[in-house]
Amino acid sequence: MTLTLYSMPSSGNSYKPRLMLALLGREYRHVALEFETLELAQAHATGTLPMGKLPVLVLDDGTALPESNAILCYLAEGTDWLPNDPLERARVLGWMFFEQNRHETVIAVRAGIQKYASRAHLATPERLAELLESGHSVLQVMEDHLRDHDWLVGDRPSVADIALYAYTHTAGSQGGFDMERFPAINKWLAQVAALPGYVGLNELPK
Repeated sequence: MTLTLYSMPSSGNSYKPRLMLALLGREYRHVALEFETLELAQAHATGTLPMGKLPVLVLDDGTALPESNAILCYLAEGTDWLPNDPLERARVLGWMFFEQNRHETVIAVRAGIQKYASRAHLATPERLAELLESGHSVLQVMEDHLRDHDWLVGDRPSVADIALYAYTHTAGSQGGFDMERFPAINKWLAQVAALPGYVGLNELPK
């Protein structure tokens, strides 16, 4: 199967499938569409992005699959990264819903309004302070869980870990969150980075 991944190099959501593909040892064609570029505008204009956002995974039959966490589940189907047991799978999905509904909406947003020039007007002191407080609360949920668990679900890494790793590992450097508060998260981040096949956010396919 020949896969094509349209992704934004600077985006944590786009990083998720790139990391998953690397950990699975899957070959694929990568099309980089960075934020606020002509290439991204053209992709929107031509309907390349079905839901108007990145990433998008295109299968060999031309089927386009959007949404980062949906792509993770598709890629992981039939592997140890996605449990077969209904309860374990539900727990994995629960963390993935948490990532999109509570985690990304503060962790990624605080980083984004400081990183992208077109969003700079949103980075008011009040908004940054609000996101900082909310983000530390969200990270504490992860900290409390990881204090007693090596991985988010079960005794091995799953797609839930990949989903939450993407924006958590840059929460300090890009979002300005105080990661020294969260030793269990830092231990977990190191474990993910030590997985065979791991690639960093800035390691793009040739």
